[in-house]
Amino acid sequence: MKHIIVLGDGMADEPVEELGGRTPLQAAHTPAMDWLAAHGRCGRLKTVPDGYHPGSEIANLAVLGYDLDRVFEGRGSLEAASMGVDIEPGEMAMRCNLICIENGVIKNHSAGHISTAEAAELIDFLQRELGDDEVHFFRGVSYRHLLKLKGGDKRVDCTPPHDVPGTPFRDVMVRPLVPEASATADRLNDLILRSQQILPSHPVNLRRVAEGKDPANSIWPWSPGYKPRMETLAQRYGIRSGVVISAVDLIRGIGVYAGLQPVEVEGATGLYDTNYEGKVQAAIDALYAHDFVYLHIEASDEAGHEGDVALKLRTIEYLDRRVLQPLIEAVRQMDEPVAIALLPDHPTPCRVRTHTAAPVPFVIYKPGVEPDGVDCYDEFSAACGAYGSLVGDEFMKEFFRE
Repeated sequence: MKHIIVLGDGMADEPVEELGGRTPLQAAHTPAMDWLAAHGRCGRLKTVPDGYHPGSEIANLAVLGYDLDRVFEGRGSLEAASMGVDIEPGEMAMRCNLICIENGVIKNHSAGHISTAEAAELIDFLQRELGDDEVHFFRGVSYRHLLKLKGGDKRVDCTPPHDVPGTPFRDVMVRPLVPEASATADRLNDLILRSQQILPSHPVNLRRVAEGKDPANSIWPWSPGYKPRMETLAQRYGIRSGVVISAVDLIRGIGVYAGLQPVEVEGATGLYDTNYEGKVQAAIDALYAHDFVYLHIEASDEAGHEGDVALKLRTIEYLDRRVLQPLIEAVRQMDEPVAIALLPDHPTPCRVRTHTAAPVPFVIYKPGVEPDGVDCYDEFSAACGAYGSLVGDEFMKEFFRE
């Protein structure tokens, strides 16, 4: 049997007043999700272990069954793997966002979802102006980039910018967690302040302001770490080969360390306008050649961060109609049976506009396995499923169980 996980990033939510007390998953029209629930078995998965911040890096590693205490080394080191950037001993990698600050307050974590082409100009500019033998900026996608420091100490408190829109940036600058990390915190805060001096006058930002768009007028480094040591999924679960399909460097990087081959899809943006059809076709093609596919769709998470309920509904329905429906139809035609799992990595409730640590609903469909009587997929229905509440690597063990 072959296996595919479809992960709707941030898809889970809370009851919303304007939806009559329903969650977006409950309110959306999702016949394909409901088909999986009616023909599969449901449950809930705790994807954020106690003591961890509910970031996508934590949650996706947990979905794949990894012990965070053993393998987690920050988000930047994972994204570096996707970008082909090696982390040498004595180096620290960090996610580096381009953000928008207005009147001293963090307006958004994405510089108004700046385009990749515009961001590339700014990252190259930052490397010329602020980079040196110890400081290196690397291009990523849209607002998501990489900063690598030689001699950095990861024992610093860095606030994810998507957690604090509306907060004065000086209140959430980098703090050392131990005295030995003070030099690293000072270095990072100096880079933030120097970026704010030079970015506003760059031609890219002058054009964006003239067009009524948010400027990328500051960097924001966070989630520091060194090079992780992870067993591959082949070593853990015996798969022969697998792929990861995502528009997000973080997810591709996790895939690389997990031994999965990244698949590029033209037009994959990580937003609601992503190339859904291209991504699901890449997944279907991969199932013919590989044992395992990890198909990641980011759009619902971004809608949650925007607090946009209508957009979140649309992204969920897009995932249902444009990804799950063609996937279900395709696997029915395959000679070899295919198990399908659907879940978010974490909730991103529109009300709070950031990630939470609540358990997420999941469904596992395997041809020939008796369903459990749950007939729709959402946060509350899944809690009544046969799998109950799972933690750690229990989800992956159940998914691969013959």
